[in-house]
Amino acid sequence: MAYPRVASLKTHDDFVSHLRDNHIEMPSDAEVESGDASPLAQSFEVHGQTVGNRWSILPMEGWDGTTDGLPTDLTRRRWRNFGLSGAKLMWGGEAVAVRHDGRANPNQLLLTEQNLSAIESLRQDLVEEHEKHFDRSDDLLIGLQLTHSGRFSRPNIKSLTEPRTVQRNVVLDRRVKITDDSAIFSDDELSTLIDDFIAAAVRAEKAGYRFVDVKHCHGYLGHELLAGRDREGKFGGSFENRTRFLRDIVSGIDAATNDLKVGVRLSLFDFLPYHPGQDRVGEPEPGGEPDKVFGGGKDGLTIDLTETSKLIDLMHEIGIRMVCTTAGSPYTNPHIQRPAYFPPSDGYTPPEDPLAGVARQIAAVGEMKKRHPDMIFIGSGYTYLQDYLPNVAQAVVKAGMADSIGLGRMVLSYPDLPADVTAGTVWQRKKVCRTFSDCTTAPRNGIISGCYPLDPFYKKRDERKQLNELKKALQA
Repeated sequence: MAYPRVASLKTHDDFVSHLRDNHIEMPSDAEVESGDASPLAQSFEVHGQTVGNRWSILPMEGWDGTTDGLPTDLTRRRWRNFGLSGAKLMWGGEAVAVRHDGRANPNQLLLTEQNLSAIESLRQDLVEEHEKHFDRSDDLLIGLQLTHSGRFSRPNIKSLTEPRTVQRNVVLDRRVKITDDSAIFSDDELSTLIDDFIAAAVRAEKAGYRFVDVKHCHGYLGHELLAGRDREGKFGGSFENRTRFLRDIVSGIDAATNDLKVGVRLSLFDFLPYHPGQDRVGEPEPGGEPDKVFGGGKDGLTIDLTETSKLIDLMHEIGIRMVCTTAGSPYTNPHIQRPAYFPPSDGYTPPEDPLAGVARQIAAVGEMKKRHPDMIFIGSGYTYLQDYLPNVAQAVVKAGMADSIGLGRMVLSYPDLPADVTAGTVWQRKKVCRTFSDCTTAPRNGIISGCYPLDPFYKKRDERKQLNELKKALQA
């Protein structure tokens, strides 16, 4: 089934009518306010610091570091764009591996002692660019996302999976070529990995980051542990055991650092893995195991936030105050996590209106904010709203359904969107991300990520020709 593109909805009335006609519930304001009094320009407090507005930049990788895990000029350009965006919360910059075997690709940043000064300089580049455009940075909060990619690790060769996981999974094992138990972390190995996270957090504090994100989303290791119901030992089975990894990391960070805070990027819910079905429309892949889905119902295709809410209660108890929300996995059910009209090369045609996927995430975050008002929630999934992103973002913040609006792939094409919206500048429609998914198709095929359709910088690069040729070959 074809769904209307957002770009074809020429007015806000058209947008709202489409939502209503298709029973998609989503708040949206007809007029977007600007200036210091606008809802999106309001500050909020967390961990004793003022965050200057309600915009956040979500962690994005460019697959463009060195094989040693150092940033390149392309990495620095992206971080400087984060600085000029006008957003006041930088959620983790991008996923930085705590050790080599946990890298999602051979060019992912790696937080070793040798790389520390370079990782610090990224933060300095961001702050310098921000101050150049906005004169101040005392209300800017910058964190660093720490990760181990688990079953999606590709640390040495882009085309070679080298998975490490916490339990067997019929569908996912098949995808990453796990055929026996040798890829499973032992309890002792997980304890060593906890120490690696703590050591990386100590380095992050030395580099001037105010918080670290202990990543628990998108099917990576921390997230998979949350659904480790079939795992034996002290890290699996019971809820207490499945959250031990997070609890031990947080307690270790508290003991080893001076004043470093911890946040978590969390997939609030997940669904079973999907694959292309008839006419390449996404459908659940046969063999999926609903009991290995965190935040999902008994069928693995609905939402059950019972354990999610319990986890957020636990986070509050151990001192965490910020949750950057997301859902699902870009590898297994991208229409849940990253709604798009145009799928990446290894994806599938969306089985629902992508706006329904956006609404699902907004509603889940709103429910968690209602249950946990003392926590700060950063929403995500907003890019597919395209021209109406500011309208919905403002309405969500006004309704108290999220504290901050996270922007991901939109920032690759339109990095200064938060500044434009806050200032009331004319909307730069030609820069609005249309979710062509080239920023995903490229790295899935060994090419650096970037906005090839809309960013003049990437339009001129040789990789664009390489990407276009690849897409033609895939469509043939």
